[in-house]
Amino acid sequence: MSCAGAAAAACSLWRLPTGTRRPISAYGRRISIRFCSSGMTLDNINRAAVDRIIRVDHAGEYGANRIYAGQMAVLGRTSIGPVIQKMWDQEKHHLKKFSELMVALRVRPTVLMPFWNVVGFALGAGTALLGKEGAMACTVAVEESIAHHYNNQIRKLMEEDPEKYEELLQVIKKFRDEELEHHDIGLEHDAELVGTDLYSLLVIGAPYLEGSSICCSEERYPGRMQRSNIFVRKILKYVHFSLSV
Repeated sequence: MSCAGAAAAACSLWRLPTGTRRPISAYGRRISIRFCSSGMTLDNINRAAVDRIIRVDHAGEYGANRIYAGQMAVLGRTSIGPVIQKMWDQEKHHLKKFSELMVALRVRPTVLMPFWNVVGFALGAGTALLGKEGAMACTVAVEESIAHHYNNQIRKLMEEDPEKYEELLQVIKKFRDEELEHHDIGLEHDAELVGTDLYSLLVIGAPYLEGSSICCSEERYPGRMQRSNIFVRKILKYVHFSLSV
């Protein structure tokens, strides 16, 4: 679901009877209660930290969706297609949830969504062109990096106030566990058979994509974005070379 769609859905939940007027702030508080029943509201959270977490996780889940879309475009009709589809369906749920949280907590999305749209699909389709092993190697590397990133967020929220952020912690922990499940599925489907060169490149390069999503949330683009572009170009160059020999 797009952010606009999530916004419309969230607003419809709190539509007031005709003729009733309430200040915009009231809608914000009621929406926050809808998604944050543990006591986390717009008034009592660390806005900078929560904004950063929601924005970067939304960008990361959007990128993951585009990676799986690229993989399905190439391998959707093969024997590995249902496996990829199942993981993609979970990623769609992750993205939907973070889209809802962005509306509830008034977090704007990163301005670099078009970048993730192109780069995510290219990375997914490019590695899938090498077969299921390439796709699974990409999944293992990316999901391991995402799980590491989620663990860092969990530690930060636990240190600040685990009771206040209980619901957000539950969401992140659940998604972290599902990302680790995807990681293990990749290993079970021969990710390590793709070849040492590509596997090493993916494992080393995946953190650059994670780092870029963090920089997106902080609006520090140039250095990390450049390294991410270099990483993706190396992947695609390796794919082109492998297919041409």
